[in-house]
Amino acid sequence: MFVKQVSTGLFEGFFVGKGSVSDEQAGDPSGLIRKALGTRSIVLVGMMGAGKSSVGKRLAQRLGLPFADADGEIESAAGMTIPEIFAQRGEAEFRQGEQRVIARLLDEGPMVLATGGGAFINAETRARIGKAGVSIWLKADLDVLMRRVRKRSNRPLLQNPDPEGTLRRLMDERYPIYAEAAITIQSRDVTHEEIVNETMVELAGRLGIGKKIDPGAPLPVTQTVKVELGERAYEIIIGPNLIEEAGERIAKLAPGAACAIVTDEMVAGIHLAALEDSLKIAGIRTAHVIVPAGESSKSYPMFERVCEAIIAAKMERGDLVVALGGGVVGDLAGFAAAVVRRGMRFVQIPTSLLAQVDSSVGGKTGINSVYGKNLVGAFHQPGLVLADTDVLDTLLLREFRAGYAEVVKYGLISDAAFFAWLEANHRGVFSGGVERIEAIRTSCAAKAAVVARDEREEGDRALLNLGHTFAHAFERIVGYDGSRLVHGEAVSIGLVCAFRFSVRLGLCRGQDAERVAQHLHSVGLPTHMSQIPGWNATAEMILEAMAQDKKVKRGKLTFILARAIGESFIAPDVAVDDVRAFLDEDFARKTG
Repeated sequence: MFVKQVSTGLFEGFFVGKGSVSDEQAGDPSGLIRKALGTRSIVLVGMMGAGKSSVGKRLAQRLGLPFADADGEIESAAGMTIPEIFAQRGEAEFRQGEQRVIARLLDEGPMVLATGGGAFINAETRARIGKAGVSIWLKADLDVLMRRVRKRSNRPLLQNPDPEGTLRRLMDERYPIYAEAAITIQSRDVTHEEIVNETMVELAGRLGIGKKIDPGAPLPVTQTVKVELGERAYEIIIGPNLIEEAGERIAKLAPGAACAIVTDEMVAGIHLAALEDSLKIAGIRTAHVIVPAGESSKSYPMFERVCEAIIAAKMERGDLVVALGGGVVGDLAGFAAAVVRRGMRFVQIPTSLLAQVDSSVGGKTGINSVYGKNLVGAFHQPGLVLADTDVLDTLLLREFRAGYAEVVKYGLISDAAFFAWLEANHRGVFSGGVERIEAIRTSCAAKAAVVARDEREEGDRALLNLGHTFAHAFERIVGYDGSRLVHGEAVSIGLVCAFRFSVRLGLCRGQDAERVAQHLHSVGLPTHMSQIPGWNATAEMILEAMAQDKKVKRGKLTFILARAIGESFIAPDVAVDDVRAFLDEDFARKTG
């Protein structure tokens, strides 16, 4: 599915090249935007190289407002360049001066203000911008930023042997905070005027001027995928604002039922109140239990805690367990629902990309054992899945990338056209456009079709484990330490291993394996074991970890291998010596 360009409708006349007409005649909202702003400024935030100054100058000219560059003001006040300030006075003193300069500029009245990459990270500055301005995040992908910052040497934070690694780290740290900006605009390699046009439309919509229209694509539309399981069939609803609609949808699913919400500490602070409000408005009684975030919660003690909390809340068999969180919460809550009162219905509200496209669909629930991942559990299908795409904007970039590995997996299993589509459209998936909804819909539809054919993994549902025999072994070796390796990162490395192993066995072309590795690397995912922090495992350690995998049958290793991209198959009885030889060869590679 490709996104088509559409007319900008109400504001179609104000774009460049429309002829010499008055603002009012052209439908130019510049004057209306200035009026709506009042004394507030437009504040551009984002990483170095995002284009804040170049876009800001043109935006100011279009709006008839003064332009200020915070870094330029700092240099003027200090009488030295930013690199000189960092070198002579240190970053801490620079940040203090930056905070004072931005406060002064915001007090000076309406303008377009471009800030430095770290300015918005300061909570006090962020709060001041929220009161005195409209923040706009110019969001750019890593490859775009690297092309731009390489052209200049005045970036003190990048003056080190690994500027790309530093930039990745800064993006991981800063993007969740930038996401708090009032407006997000994707900064990419198009003309500055095109970015300004999009910004004008978003500003007009944000300020309530006319109808907000996206100039690049139709507005997102909620999508529905059905999992066909006879009397136990259920829907996966994909789209924005679904947490706010959850009460209405759950009330229709189970009239009169109460809800026990299971969530984790991180998600609770962001989304729990909104969900409880939605359920309350629908007249639904609620209780909640909050567990620690992370894989460690998929344990016997946490399972007991959740079960006892559901019972203590006086939930009956006809009531619902609602899983609000990522894959860990979904697996834990689903397993509790499977056993409390000998089986309760449950609803999945996945808040990570990985959970939306994978773990929330299909009914696999469970916890971990000391012997391996997901070894204790049950098949228990949800009654409804609500994949709210808005919540994905709150994810750390690392978490979103991890989920993207599972999206790629569906293309590699049986849909070469989808993989090619991802190669061409991954930026839209990451930036949150209609491409994101389409990627989630396609992934869910692929999994739903497999689950409908083989609910309990007795046949081709095992194909969904492409890359996972390797991935689960890597996770077990690092002790499920998410600071070193999260599941999606393990899957990314595992996918590359599966294709390279297929090449070694003479099943697949080498260029297909390298194409897989290149695409995963291009979005910032690891593609080789050596990229796991502190990795020192041997081939024997990996084989021992694989021996505990659920796909082992009578001691024989089963792998999902590939003949080509989109042509994966189940390979039972893989010889251990072949796996060992591949691992020895891959250790020697030392890179993705």
